[in-house]
Amino acid sequence: MKTEIRFGTDGWRGVIGRDFTFANVARVGVALARYLGDPQRRELPPYREWGVPWRAAEAGLIVGYDTRFLSQAFALELAQAVRSQGVPVWLTEEPVPTPALSWAVVEQHRAGGVMITASHNPPEYNGVKFKPEYGGSATEDITQRIEAWLPPEASPGSGGDVLKIALRDAYLAQIKKEVDLALIRKARIFPVVDAMYGSAQGYLRALFQELRLPHLAIRHGRDPLFGGKKPEPIEENMGPLRAVIRGMRGRVRDRIIVGLVTDGDGDRAAAMDEHGQFLNTHRTAALILWHLFQHRGLRGPILKSFALTDLIQKIADEAGVPCREIKIGFKWAVRDLVTKEALFAGEESGGYGYSWHLPERDGILSNLLLLELVATTGKPLSRLVEELFSRFGPHHYARRDLHLPNRLEIAEKVGKNPPESLAGHRVQRTENLDGLKLRFARGWLLLRASGTEPILRLYCEMDDPQEVRKVLDAAEGLVKGGLL
Repeated sequence: MKTEIRFGTDGWRGVIGRDFTFANVARVGVALARYLGDPQRRELPPYREWGVPWRAAEAGLIVGYDTRFLSQAFALELAQAVRSQGVPVWLTEEPVPTPALSWAVVEQHRAGGVMITASHNPPEYNGVKFKPEYGGSATEDITQRIEAWLPPEASPGSGGDVLKIALRDAYLAQIKKEVDLALIRKARIFPVVDAMYGSAQGYLRALFQELRLPHLAIRHGRDPLFGGKKPEPIEENMGPLRAVIRGMRGRVRDRIIVGLVTDGDGDRAAAMDEHGQFLNTHRTAALILWHLFQHRGLRGPILKSFALTDLIQKIADEAGVPCREIKIGFKWAVRDLVTKEALFAGEESGGYGYSWHLPERDGILSNLLLLELVATTGKPLSRLVEELFSRFGPHHYARRDLHLPNRLEIAEKVGKNPPESLAGHRVQRTENLDGLKLRFARGWLLLRASGTEPILRLYCEMDDPQEVRKVLDAAEGLVKGGLL
């Protein structure tokens, strides 16, 4: 039976060997080539309304891949399928982070780019991300057109060589222009870089080696199983980084230790302080935004995903700039970043984008901005978080993923009959931009079905970590006790 291919929050993903097969990857390659060759696509909003330059299929496609099992082979299969349709194609010579691919699309004026990656998903998954001319996530208008071009089947790759391309040097040359590397070089800091075995490995290390900045790189190297953890920058996956930092504390006394984390394809970031305490993506986003306002003097509208901390709203309010909530998935942020109507966009999963850089998440640049903040202030991350809480109040967060095949049915039932209170907290109002958010006097809970995995996610932010746990326990009991 033919597999149904649907693009979700950022591309199409599936289990390797079951849904994500060479035959299906070839089908996607043919569909992409046909989409690029369709002159009617120039009528889509990015070209008609945003001012994005439309490029014909002759401008070609760049195909990159991450460090997952068979990613390189899948990338070659897709590249050959694209080439079979008469579209020029280039294949990266090594695994690359998604932002490097996106930058190459823009810099080289290509018709688009493709990443073979499942980002932060478990190792048994792989996927396809498409990046149009603007170098960011494809909008629904675009992915629906690609889906419409999918053939019932596609012939295997034609074999033979595909032109190879190197992306690292050009991307790093651009990054060097966007961060004060001289300030970082002079600062008394010691970065510990955790690539989680993903395709961003070596990028930060190359910069630090050039700066002759003392540093340590961990979880670099090829491991398709990602050390037994999915390559997502969340606390439960940070054991190796925590052990390294805590083991270094007595030996690195004259420098501030800063843990820098990227995910499986390098478009997400998180951090760890000098004590081995994880800075989740909410605190990371808040510190970066605070740095842009306070030390870089930037101003502009802000976009925050529905699941991101309220700290972002408070920081924007103090700066006197508008802050708008968007649906989960970075495709909802690209328009305002492309048109420069937003300065910064952030999401709970650790993706942060900047209007002066790319309409794309970039974990490498985000980590460097965090390091620039520490270098500017001379303060460790733990102190900076304390100061943020002192100014805006404490914000504690946790997420719980429930593996439920019938997640969509459950989410719909809860949405139709939300509770009036939970764990002793009265629900003041509900919001349904993307999932169901219950607003309390002291925080919020969000229930949302994943678009890429059979998971119902429970997100919670409160002013006390114990209350976070209580609310999550009550929400899990509500879901499992009343609806399963």
